[in-house]
Amino acid sequence: MKKILTTTLLISLLIFSSCGNKTISSESSFFSSVSSVKETAVKEETEVSVDLNTESSIEEIATIVDESKETDDSKLPSLSVSGSNIVNSNGETLVLRGLSTHGIAWFPSYINEEFFHELKDKWNCSVVRIAMYTDEYGGFCSGGNKDDLLKLVDDGVNFATDSGLYVIVDWHILSDADPNIHIEEAKEFFKTVSLKYKDYTNVIYEICNEPNGNTTWNDIKDYANTIIPIIRENDDSSIIIVGTPNWSQVVTAAKNDPITDYDNIMYALHFYADTHRDSLRNTLEDAVSNGLPVFVTEYGICDASGNGAINEDEARKWMELLDKYNVSSITWNISNKEETSAIFKSSCTKNSGFTYDDLSESGKWVLNNLGGSLD
Repeated sequence: MKKILTTTLLISLLIFSSCGNKTISSESSFFSSVSSVKETAVKEETEVSVDLNTESSIEEIATIVDESKETDDSKLPSLSVSGSNIVNSNGETLVLRGLSTHGIAWFPSYINEEFFHELKDKWNCSVVRIAMYTDEYGGFCSGGNKDDLLKLVDDGVNFATDSGLYVIVDWHILSDADPNIHIEEAKEFFKTVSLKYKDYTNVIYEICNEPNGNTTWNDIKDYANTIIPIIRENDDSSIIIVGTPNWSQVVTAAKNDPITDYDNIMYALHFYADTHRDSLRNTLEDAVSNGLPVFVTEYGICDASGNGAINEDEARKWMELLDKYNVSSITWNISNKEETSAIFKSSCTKNSGFTYDDLSESGKWVLNNLGGSLD
């Protein structure tokens, strides 16, 4: 548990330092050190015993605060990429499984603390994806309230952190097709969020959801080579996921011409089980068996429209392949939208406290696949 100085002790230390021979620069160093301890990470306060004698310096006390921050065991292990796998700080392979929000501008109420705890404790999720639409109605680049959207992202990241979940911040391009269309907004967005979450060990960045249309891998690489260094300026190690052509299906292009100037880069593949079958599975297998790190950041068990019938047989084949190669995956979507891929019935108006009867058929399948229980 992180140790911090209590308010009383802090005040006493300041009074003490003002009476001794401490300099202004010492006090500035102290304030800088204390302010670096994130308030959101502190769950309990326990006193640090300090001998307040003339030999104790403000810098020494600040060191105690910094050391206690470094040993904070409430943080999730940081992640990195090794070959085609995600590994933790001990080099052990991790497979992340979880759910994606729908567009947060359209379904903001699901970003709440109680539900995020349920995702971890009842759904057995290890990751949640926060989908920030860019060019759709109310999107970040199409008239949405940017402050409100950034607040939803911030709430989602912090609720995930408090719940013990990894969290993907998803720049959800779709109808804009080419991520370069809104590259200036993307630069500002990723500069903001990477600075804000640079000390979080559980944040992953997905920089372009589904490039599509005539967007080529060269277009995507040009975009990635602009955005990745902006993130790396603030955060030198978090995983960054890059979308691939044709709605994130052509991972072969990334396999043949990967991004090599940066570490901890992964590539997105998306599938919908009733549409994408053996051909796309073969594409995925070829990529990962040749060492490409692929993250399935979006999939459904219906057709590619998000609707149509559920195809459990094809979904099972996909799950077997993902398990074979330790590929992490995220299911689309957390909403009560009247479509097959939504995990809640359209009649369910709850934001948390869900029961099995609140789930759509997709939701029931997903819960079972994750090994969760709402009992």
